[in-house]
Amino acid sequence: MSPSEEEEVSTSQNTASRRAVQVTGVATVGVPVSDQDRAVEFYVGVLGLEKRLDVPTPGGGRWIVVAPPATTGTTLALVAAHDGVPAGVETGIRLTTPDADTAHAQLLSQGVEAGEVLRWPGVPPMFAFRDPDGNGLELIEAAGPSA
Repeated sequence: MSPSEEEEVSTSQNTASRRAVQVTGVATVGVPVSDQDRAVEFYVGVLGLEKRLDVPTPGGGRWIVVAPPATTGTTLALVAAHDGVPAGVETGIRLTTPDADTAHAQLLSQGVEAGEVLRWPGVPPMFAFRDPDGNGLELIEAAGPSA
């Protein structure tokens, strides 16, 4: 057996002897913010999410969790930005709405920075927007209240 074949067999044996962690879901996604009170005003007052949790953390911060009303899925944690976790990032978060055009108009009327509604064949309408810290998120039109 060649050295590279021996290494491949050894790697396969090591991988097989390790067990993967059992991940059962995605609970909370963190959004770094510079001002947690301002973030709550935006995510609750402008986006219509509800505050699920707001508790102090060591060092004077808070653990704040928001989510769409009447849902049990993934939540957003509005975490205090700090060295290594800056605000103003592309979060990759896609929120859903029953009507992208209406949501887009509502956000623009409240002074929220939002891009145009994108319409691609076979893809639901969607648009990008930014929270007060410049964090990038997207709203995607979803069919029905549970989508």
